[in-house]
Amino acid sequence: MKRNIFALLILVACLIVPLKAVVDTGLQRTGFARLNYDGGGDWYNDPEVLPNLAQYVNSTLGTAFPLTQSVVKASDAKLFEYPFIYLTGHGNLRFTDREIDNLRAWMERGGFLYADDDYGMNESFRREIRRIFPERELIELDPGFPLYTCFYDFSSGLPKIHLHDEQAPKAYGIFDDNGRLMTLYTFETNISDGWADPATHKDPPEIRELALKFGTNIIYYLLTR
Repeated sequence: MKRNIFALLILVACLIVPLKAVVDTGLQRTGFARLNYDGGGDWYNDPEVLPNLAQYVNSTLGTAFPLTQSVVKASDAKLFEYPFIYLTGHGNLRFTDREIDNLRAWMERGGFLYADDDYGMNESFRREIRRIFPERELIELDPGFPLYTCFYDFSSGLPKIHLHDEQAPKAYGIFDDNGRLMTLYTFETNISDGWADPATHKDPPEIRELALKFGTNIIYYLLTR
């Protein structure tokens, strides 16, 4: 009963208090970090995407995320300083046993991993996420999941930013025992490429806008979950 009352009070607060007053201050303080991994994949590509997302989110939500990206390896103790980690690339990724243990502990303690296949990462990412959570499945998130409509309306589904294999774009999640989304994986969409500078991929403005809007949904979902 007490838990239900507390949840109701949180919901009311979120409705009547400006977003900036109820956001996770830890996430705003540290900002967004990128995962540096081994295996040969280009984890470092398009370094402007996280700063661009932070700028868009700040202008939209009134937040104050740093307009820089931090870089962290899964073997580093400072991994646990960042609530939000972004992972991308075109090729292979491979974690050591220590990195597997760290990533699992980090996510179980509240960390959120966003992985976006930049084309060619799918096989190795699925292999490594199974090593992190062998007992959990990547569950496809349909447009009824709150992430799609929590701020901007994507009830018709994920935007298709780049063609890749011309398959339908999909999002998958891994949840903890309490239903918290720990990992978000987007495939055949390449949302984060749409956060790059206009000259990087020469995407039309409307495509970049869709990508940034969905990125805003990801952050808004995290801040208000």
